Parts: sequence; C-alpha cells; structure tokens
Amino acid sequence: MPAESSITESTSDSIKKIAVFDFDGTVISGQSGFLFSAYLLRRHLSSVSRTLKLMWWGARYKLHLPQRQEEARELVVGALTQYSIEFANAVMHDFHREVIEGMYRPQALEEVRRRQAEGCCVLLVSATFEPIAELAAKKLGVDAFLATKMQVGADGHYTSKVDGPVIEGAQKLVSATEWCNQHYGKGNWELAYAYGDHYSDATLLSAAQTPCAVCPGPTLTRLANKRGWTILNWEND
Repeated sequence: MPAESSITESTSDSIKKIAVFDFDGTVISGQSGFLFSAYLLRRHLSSVSRTLKLMWWGARYKLHLPQRQEEARELVVGALTQYSIEFANAVMHDFHREVIEGMYRPQALEEVRRRQAEGCCVLLVSATFEPIAELAAKKLGVDAFLATKMQVGADGHYTSKVDGPVIEGAQKLVSATEWCNQHYGKGNWELAYAYGDHYSDATLLSAAQTPCAVCPGPTLTRLANKRGWTILNWEND
C-alpha cells in the first residue's frame, strides 16, 4: 500500500472537496528521481553505470516508449541496499535539504494554502520515495501524502523492490481515490482540483472539476488546450 500521513476525518455531512498535487515538475522545478541519482553519484554511493542505465530509462520515458515504472526506482534505491534503512533514509533527508529545498515553486505553496483556505483536503501524490515525500508534505503543509514505498528486507536494508504500486500515471488517481474512499467514504468527496505537469498526469487531471496543467510539456499542452484545461506557467509568475 502507498505511504500516507495522518489526517483528522471530516464530521461534516457535506461533500468534501479534494485538491491533488503532483510533486516532480509541478510543486518543484525538477525531477527528484534523476536529481537523487546524481546526488548519490556525487556522494560516491552509486556507480556511473547505474546512473547511465537510469538516464536511458529517462530517455525512453520522454519518448513515450514502454518501460516498467518499477525499474527506475529499483535502479536508484538499488545503490543503497548495502546500507541500513536508517542510513538510506538519512541520505534521502540530506538530499531533500541540500537539493530539493531550494526547488519549491512559491506559487505551489501559495496554491496549497489557497485550496486549504477554501476547505479542501490537499493531497500530495508522487512517484518519489516515501522519506522524500514525507519531508515534502511537511514543507507544503498538505493534509496527507501518497508516495512510492520500497520493500525492507529481514536484514533491515531496502531490497530495491517496490512495496505496492508506483504512484505514477493513472495510479495517482487510483491511489487518491482509494485514500479518499477510506477517509471520507464513497460518494462523500469530490476531486475539485488536480495539478500536474506531465502527459502521464492526464488521467488524474481528467477526473478533476478544475484540472490545472503546470508548466506542461508539449504533449500535455496540446491536450490541455484541446480540453480547455487551465494552464499555469509557474516558471515566470
């Protein structure tokens, strides 16, 4: 199951409005997976060959070629399997502090506060790893987060295998729906807003009453224009 934070459940009889935010390229101006791989290489915790394999995966992803979503996560965390989970998590925390902390878009933080002021429950959904997403959730002040969780072996080390689904593409909507049904009950909530930057976020955006394409790439831009979705250029605002 995806990782999640806690939240106080609503006792109101009204329909709860939900706002869902993607992380990479939406809340931050970068891709945490590739940045983390480079960070591990700089700290001599990963190899050049492993990094090149991840770059090849990323090239296929950009070209919309088929690939396993688990592969990229296995390549990254695979570099840390020789270390204890405490050390691996500490490395992820260092990465967030040293690299990601300076990449948050001010407009994203403002948008989270705006939606919460409207009474929305704000969810962060991300394919990034749970320890990184947990810090991101605290930074943003969201109500809960859903992120990719890695298996932990009997030796107390990550195994490099994903525990449950990768929170990527259509899975973002699936996981958000499961979470909302669990916390509010079926029929007691609605996806009022969704924010994403990549064409793979189209399923999530399509389900929202107000879909917002944030600094979208060409494919998502065309789709957003065709469907009349809001396009937010947070790079220049």
